[in-house]
Amino acid sequence: MTDGGISTHTGMPVGRRPLLARWCHRAGMLPLLRGLRGLSRRDLRVLAYHRVLESADPPGFDFDVELISASAEAFRRQMAYLRKHFSPVTFDEVLERIEHGRSLPRNAVLVTFDDGYEDNYRVAYPILRELGMSAMFFVSTGHIDSGRPFAFDWLVHMVCRSADGSLQLPELGIDWTLGRKLEERRAQAATLLDRLKALDAEAQNALIAGLEERWGMRRAGAPADCRPMNWDQLREMRAHGMEVGSHGVDHNMLSKLPYARMVAEVVGSKRVLERELGGAVSVLSYPVGGPDAYDGDTIEAVRAAGYRMACSYIGGVAAVGESSRYALPRLSVERQMDQAWFEAMLAAPEVFAYSPRLRNG
Repeated sequence: MTDGGISTHTGMPVGRRPLLARWCHRAGMLPLLRGLRGLSRRDLRVLAYHRVLESADPPGFDFDVELISASAEAFRRQMAYLRKHFSPVTFDEVLERIEHGRSLPRNAVLVTFDDGYEDNYRVAYPILRELGMSAMFFVSTGHIDSGRPFAFDWLVHMVCRSADGSLQLPELGIDWTLGRKLEERRAQAATLLDRLKALDAEAQNALIAGLEERWGMRRAGAPADCRPMNWDQLREMRAHGMEVGSHGVDHNMLSKLPYARMVAEVVGSKRVLERELGGAVSVLSYPVGGPDAYDGDTIEAVRAAGYRMACSYIGGVAAVGESSRYALPRLSVERQMDQAWFEAMLAAPEVFAYSPRLRNG
């Protein structure tokens, strides 16, 4: 993804915000911005990650590269910076404070992961433990049960690797010759995902299943690159200070499901998590999380199911109160971010926050 269309010799996209971030970093302005904001505001920064891999741009990677939030090295630097300069908290701590009328600590920050990819356990979790940090892992219980990859990511994989040279989907206005290079197919897959998410959830799933059948690329034989975590891994993580929350059952956009099925996902995922992990599950992250991924009915179902808080994927920060409690904005961490941009986003999120395309989740 780009932010202004300017590129450097490294090939990584650079726009106005990262350039300004680097200038502020070199000028030594970020500690001042961070300090001033901490004095005047007690809102909550919630960082949103998806995947942490050894490399932010693995060669030949044929899944959704935009779900890679950081390399392992970058993630370690980011977490060390949070520990040194901010007040990392957990959702349990935030909920306890707001329900007892106590203010959040200055520069409070939460770390969250969506989906539940296996690299969360293999790469991110050891770094968090090493640094004495915690994070919330929002997982889709149906995928933890089955071990099957996520449908949207599998769709990207199919487009990237299909032996078919063309793709016709009239319902989405698509009649394409598929690109010869991986980068071209990644771009086509991104456009396909954007169009797909305008459909209702059942139509989305039917289209993906139809391509699996047409191309003979079924998820049952998926490679390790896209597998979710398993219950034993989540139990270990929770036993060592990580939090686990709901991301629905099958990673469907909840507002695009029939009402009864939406409620079943909200209630069922909570029930399964509590059965498998023990203890209460209090927080949900709306799959995909953009403005069309949840609505008033979804929020009421989440509240009625006993969740005490919920996160969107809409960019920003907010003071935690009744108006934001079930639609907390988050700050998306993306693989294009260098350390200066990351630090600037935390110091002044209104200026430096990344604007996600809202096609992740």
